[in-house]
Amino acid sequence: MCGRYVIFTKQENREIINIMNEINIKYNPEEARTGEIFPTNKAPILISENDQITPVLYSWGFPNFKNKGVIINARAETAEEKRMFRESLILRRCVIPSTGFFEWKKDASKQKYLFTLTEEKTLYMAGLYNEFNGESRFVILTTAANPSMTEVHDRMPVILNGDKLKSWISDTSQALEILHGAPPMLMKTAV
Repeated sequence: MCGRYVIFTKQENREIINIMNEINIKYNPEEARTGEIFPTNKAPILISENDQITPVLYSWGFPNFKNKGVIINARAETAEEKRMFRESLILRRCVIPSTGFFEWKKDASKQKYLFTLTEEKTLYMAGLYNEFNGESRFVILTTAANPSMTEVHDRMPVILNGDKLKSWISDTSQALEILHGAPPMLMKTAV
């Protein structure tokens, strides 16, 4: 699961700064959340517009029509089968830029950890988007955790290498391969 993630706009992270600069030109800068991102926050995602990867500002979470609240994650293993996600998986894939994500240990300590990539400053997560009642929303795809995560949680986001962003967004057959690929190892920091 991925219940919170983070976008830090430190000067050395050029990719995030460029995304946020584009968002601030297109939208009211006060709408775009940075720092710790919570479900229902408006945050930047990357989509395909006119054959270009473009940052847009969407809300995190699909409406949960059975209960109150929102659905923030979709399981990679079942997204093709679930009515809520199937069409978006084929037609509306997105990338969620971040500098890492948080997870909590499921024991009495409830220790919070920040997970990041060891060699990259930007961590890109695979997602889906759709429109509900005139509002554009996204979810993060998750997969079974690899050994770098299993001590803390059994799920983790589907993480995209920078060279796979266009393939994920624009090529359905490659996206399905990416969806079921092995996730990279992550670095864990207690916070």
